[in-house]
Order: sequence, then C-alpha cells, then structure tokens
Amino acid sequence: MDPTTAKLTLIAPEMVLCFGAVVVAVLGLMQNASLRRSVPLISALFLALSVVACTWSYSTDAAESSGLLLPYLGSFAKPLIACIAILLVMIGGTAVDRRLEAAFDSGRVPFEAVRVLRGEFHAFMLLSVAGTMLIASATDLIWLFLALELSSLPSYVMVAVGRHARKAQEAGVKYFFLGAMSSAVFLYGFALLYGATGTLQCTEMAEVLSRQAAEGGISTLAIVGAVMAILGVSFKLAAVPMHFYAPDVYEGASGPVTAFLGFGPKVAGILALILLLSMLGWSGHAAVLNGQEVKLQGLPAPIAAMLWMMSVLTMTLGNIGALLQRNVKRMLGYSSIAHSGYLMMGLLAGPEAGLDAVLFYLVGYGVMNTVVLAVLCALERNGEEVETLEDIAGLRHRQPLLAWTLALAAASLVGLPPMIGFFGKIYLFTAVLEQGQTALVIIAAVNSAVSVFYYMQLVVLPMLAQSNPRSETVTAVQSPWPKFAAVIGGVSIIALAIFAQPVFEAAQRAFRAPSVVAASTDADASKVTHTITLDR
Repeated sequence: MDPTTAKLTLIAPEMVLCFGAVVVAVLGLMQNASLRRSVPLISALFLALSVVACTWSYSTDAAESSGLLLPYLGSFAKPLIACIAILLVMIGGTAVDRRLEAAFDSGRVPFEAVRVLRGEFHAFMLLSVAGTMLIASATDLIWLFLALELSSLPSYVMVAVGRHARKAQEAGVKYFFLGAMSSAVFLYGFALLYGATGTLQCTEMAEVLSRQAAEGGISTLAIVGAVMAILGVSFKLAAVPMHFYAPDVYEGASGPVTAFLGFGPKVAGILALILLLSMLGWSGHAAVLNGQEVKLQGLPAPIAAMLWMMSVLTMTLGNIGALLQRNVKRMLGYSSIAHSGYLMMGLLAGPEAGLDAVLFYLVGYGVMNTVVLAVLCALERNGEEVETLEDIAGLRHRQPLLAWTLALAAASLVGLPPMIGFFGKIYLFTAVLEQGQTALVIIAAVNSAVSVFYYMQLVVLPMLAQSNPRSETVTAVQSPWPKFAAVIGGVSIIALAIFAQPVFEAAQRAFRAPSVVAASTDADASKVTHTITLDR
C-alpha cells in the first residue's frame, strides 16, 4: 500500500465523524421533533461506526506503510476516545432546555432553530473528537497544528452555549482567548523547530534531532522551539503555567460540556506531547553514525527539567486548589489539573514503561471523571444544575443508585484498591520509579494522599450525611440517559479493574512498531540510520 493511501485509510474514523457532524447538525435544525430527538442516537451510531472503521483500518497494512512516527498509536487512542464520547452523548441529552422543547412541541412558542441546542452540541462534539483522533495520525507539524485546532475550536463554542447564558458566555470568551494565545505559542514553537531542522515531517525531524544529539547536542533553537511548543500544548492539559482557566470554565460551562472538557482536551494534549517528545528522542533511542551505534541519553536536559517542574507544580497546585472548593465542578476543574501532573510525570519515564502507563491511566481517568459528571447531570434542583457539595448531601436516601455510582467513581479517583484508579497509579508510579525518579514519585504519592480529603467528600456526603433543606429539593432530571451513562460508566470502572492487565497490554501494543529512517551525512556521504525502539 502506498503511503498516501495508507494515511487515508488510517483516517477513516475521522471521515466518518466529520460526515456524522454534518448529518446531526442538519437534523438538529429540523422543525420535526422526532428528527431532533434522534440526534443523540445518530451521534452515538456514528461514534460506533468510527470504532468499526478504526478496527478495519488498523487490521490492514496501512499502519506499516504510512510512514508515521508512531504508526500504531491510534489503534488504542481512537477507540478509547470514541467509547468515552458515546458516554458523553448520553450525558449530552441534558444540554437541551426541556421547557423550551415542550413549548415548541405545543405550539406556544414559534419554532426557532437557533434556540435548539441538541444538534449543535453533538455536531461540535463529533468534530472535536475527530480532531483529537487526527492528532494520533499526524505526519507533520502542520497536520498536528490543524488537528489541535479542530479539536479545540468546537469546544470554545460548546462552552459558550449553555443554560446560564451570562456565566457560559463569560467562560466561553475566557476559554477562547486563552486558547488563541496558546495556539500562537505552540505555532511559534513549531516555526522554530522547522528552522532548526529544515523539515516539518515528524520522522525526518526525529532523524535530524537524533543526529544532533549524537554529534554533541540538540541545537539551542530546537530546544527553545520545543519549550514553546510544550508550553502551548500544556493549555490542552490545563497544566502549569496554562492551568488557571480550568476551574472557571468548568464552572461556567453546562454539565455535559464540562464532562467533555474533562477528557477530550486532555487526550489531545497528551497525544501531541507524546509525538513532540518522540521527535526529541527518548532514552534508549539510538543513532548509527559511520557504522557505530550511539545511544541517546534521553530527552534534552532543559526539556526533562521543565517537564519535571511542570509535573510537580501542576499536581500540587491542582490538589491544593481542589481542597478549598465547595462547588463540585470547580473541584473537578482543579482535580483535572492535578491529574495532568500525574500524566506528565509518566511522560518523563519514556517509552520503555511510561507511555503505556500514561495511556492506561487515561482510560481509567476518562471513565471515572465522566461518571462523576454524569451523576451531576442526572440531577437537578428547581430546574437548575446540581453544583455544590451541599446539593448531594444524603443523596442515598433519594437516589441510591446514583449515590453508589458517585461513591464508586470518587473512590477510584482517589486510587483506592482494587479500583481501576489504583492500578493506573501503580503502573504509572512504578514506571517513573524504574527510571530513577524517586523524588518525583514521593511528591506524587503525597499529592495522592492530599486528594483523599476532597474526593472522599463525594463518598461521605451522598452515603453518610443527612439531607439538608437544599439537598431535599434535588430530583432526577426527566431524561434517563445521564443516569444510564453513569451506571454504564460505573460498571466499566469495575470491569476495567478486573481486566486491567489486558487493557495495559493493549496500551503497550500502541507503541510496538519501530520507525526506521535513513539520511546521508555531509562529509563522506555515508548513511546515518536513526532507529526508534519503542518495544519493551
């Protein structure tokens, strides 16, 4: 299979989702109520089709022929993104104003397509998911930049369109301008990397940088470009120093959008960082110069030091901020920052153990965080979203199934055994410890202990606390789908804990295929071969 055909084959899931976004956007504007109500089901159908397309595309020899730096990364990341997105579709039913829908159906209010949010929410979500998937198949920096923008731009609109118009619009404007700034930063970093290497292709850039590392060190221009690119991408992760927007945006966005923001941008940022760091060269990569193999010492010292510091500050500031919150969505915003710190810690460990642990951790975190927000979206108080800790006090007496599900997800987020969160942290911390980063693991363990204090509020208050006048008015929403998503997610938490080892092995296979590229040296025209070994 030629490289162009191979690349088109690998992006078949993204093609399915882009077509699906057009379909659901049109259906969402229909005056017929039955067609509008079919949008979530059709969105879930297109997401399921994208999983099928992904399975088919990676069953061919397209990955081997594509020339990608990490050809099998998408075989794990794309189905993961689509499966979590199906849960988000179920939660997204609450993005519709039910009272307005009833008024349209009864004829009391003239139909206005622009006031029906269901189609827009799902169309933008499908486009953002497609952009996140495209990152895993990026062949060059232009592709990577466009994929990051496709994953980001729809989310800006999703944040601004919510029930609380003023609060949602404020969050949307803040999110947009900070996102635009981060895009400028990593785009400038990409320009510097191009200037330092003379190429935009990921495999060629990895070759040039590995040659520089073997011959005396990566150029200063490339280091500065990589620093700027990493700082720009850290916005997607809500990592220090681009973290401060997350709590405000999480609070201002509607519940379904907050659920999406808790997973989609984080996956996009992690995938982009994995590609960028792979181009810089991990420990264990080698360059063959004039017939002699030269082992690379790993990431450049300034990059490794920056990632170490960002990881520590991100997890620490995130956990401290979460301790001070009474608003559950703001608490989850800060906890999302903390989890980004754990993920960046795994990136330091490199491909020998760290990267598969990072992907495994993403699986657990995506399900757990989505379940917590699904429970919140399944509840309402006087027609408004449930947001504060006081709202969920004594939930077991009114909604026992949701209370147990919330407690399960919160306990797993803490990392209590035998939950999936426990296995995620064990794999991650072990990988970092094997690389000699003992101090970093100790700091992460202390931060995990700190997180117990705020996560356990999501266990104790619903299960053991007495109801208060505020929580007595909390009821279930009309739509059964958020509750259904929460239950499915709760079952998934248990299932992932049981089948943790097979999932981890699948994450390992995402990095199994080495890329081998060749180039000629300048003096004696001898060949230089850069071998990237990602197998264990």
